[in-house]
Amino acid sequence: MEQWNEQDIQKTLHRLARELHLGVFRTRYGELDEQARKEGWSHARFLYELMLAEHEQREENAHVKRLKTAGFPQYKYLEELNLDELPEGVKPLLPELRTLNFIREGRNAVFFGNPGTGKTHLSIALGILACKQRMTVLFTSVPHLITQIKECRSQQTLHALEMRFRKYDLVICDEFGYMACDKEGGELLFNHLSLRAGQKSTIVTTNLAFDRWEEVIKDKILVNALVDRLTHKAYLINMNGESYRLKETRDFNQKLLKEYAEKK
Repeated sequence: MEQWNEQDIQKTLHRLARELHLGVFRTRYGELDEQARKEGWSHARFLYELMLAEHEQREENAHVKRLKTAGFPQYKYLEELNLDELPEGVKPLLPELRTLNFIREGRNAVFFGNPGTGKTHLSIALGILACKQRMTVLFTSVPHLITQIKECRSQQTLHALEMRFRKYDLVICDEFGYMACDKEGGELLFNHLSLRAGQKSTIVTTNLAFDRWEEVIKDKILVNALVDRLTHKAYLINMNGESYRLKETRDFNQKLLKEYAEKK
């Protein structure tokens, strides 16, 4: 009968854990084994603690990967929002948005209003929350998306892009209206967003009310079709209000003036 000593067992466990890609198992086995001996854990308790640590690390790794894949330009969180300063149009809907049920139901949300009122912040915060709940998210600006579609079409990789695009649980299309696009760009955007219609959730942020979307896409019929697809059973959230950035600038300058006055 083959004899095993503690050293042989440790070496074999490390080898097997490496081959099975059990990173935490390999690095924390010794630590948890020592704790188990000191505290008199059962074999089941020891295995539970070891596998729990492995699972928690994998969950964290997966979350980090989802955040990276999403392509957020920066990380913004719901907890950072000053509820008192949010536009009145979003306050009553925020509790419902936080549940993320609109994503699970494949419903869209359109945040429209003047610049600086928290549209992008809110969309990113909801996207990060979705990542935390194991949902797949993509963040893109509308101008970047149109450019990407055109490039993929010219490189004959458009089908692959469409397959990826339609599978995300949530797509955030930021900054619709900041740059006009030609008819071709408008048609490509419409076709691309239509892939998700009624199936997956899309958030659109825009500084323009719907009756001004023709300023971006110079085709009334196409604009009407796009609005119809995006707004069907969607949350339409008016975020007109005072700009956070202007308010912060005003507060900053008032602080400087106060400090200057106190020094005189």
